[in-house]
Amino acid sequence: MFLTFMMKLYVQLQLFFHRKEGATAIEYVILVAVIALVVLAAGQLLGPQIADMFERIGDALT
Repeated sequence: MFLTFMMKLYVQLQLFFHRKEGATAIEYVILVAVIALVVLAAGQLLGPQIADMFERIGDALT
């Protein structure tokens, strides 16, 4: 499911950047919103792992 979403996003971005007419502000807002959602999802998935890594580094330094 995630790979399908990423493939669709890639295709849409390619179409977006190769269009000849200018993009509207709404399209830019949608693009920024999609990127923000991907970043938030990655943060939710990787957050505990990153926190654990920093905790292990902190423990090793003390």
